[in-house]
Amino acid sequence: MERERENMDPFDRFRDWYEEAAHSSLGIPNAMCLSTVRAGGTPASRMVLLSSFDRRGFVFHTNCESAKGGEIAACPRVALLFWWEPLNRQVRIEGVAEKTSPEESDAYFAKRPRGAQLGAWASEQSRPIRSTDTLAARVRDIEKRHEGGPVPRPPHWGGYRVVPCVFEFWTGRENRLHDRFRYGRTPDGWAATQLYP
Repeated sequence: MERERENMDPFDRFRDWYEEAAHSSLGIPNAMCLSTVRAGGTPASRMVLLSSFDRRGFVFHTNCESAKGGEIAACPRVALLFWWEPLNRQVRIEGVAEKTSPEESDAYFAKRPRGAQLGAWASEQSRPIRSTDTLAARVRDIEKRHEGGPVPRPPHWGGYRVVPCVFEFWTGRENRLHDRFRYGRTPDGWAATQLYP
């Protein structure tokens, strides 16, 4: 029962739920909605992929010169949302995004498929493009440049770690009598509060 586990550490609870999602019928259990704040205070949301997580936070990778990269540079407060429909669960996380180390970004980039590595060089993410052919031509050019050798990580591409200050775990129940538990960071760790649905 969720109510019996309300005092569980939120990182442990997330790990348990994530493992269940990974073994469910979900095609992409690591898909998450990342919300940032634009200049003027308007929100912006998009789907990204969770690369990894541990007790330090939740990591994703992107072009740091993209719209989201610029928004994080201006205001690092972000929110993440996981929705795991087969389990009728969602997890909301609020926190602060910080760049991962160059070494961490290098290690992750080296494990990516070569096509994705080439795409990271070719795409001027979030900027206007004339046509899909323009992108394809850029990929071919980058491919020729690195033919027969490894593709290094572009200097504008890297990881962000979202260091959480709030978790909320939601489980859907009949008659909309859902379970909701909110965890807030305290000087001594985490404090759990059950919320009305």
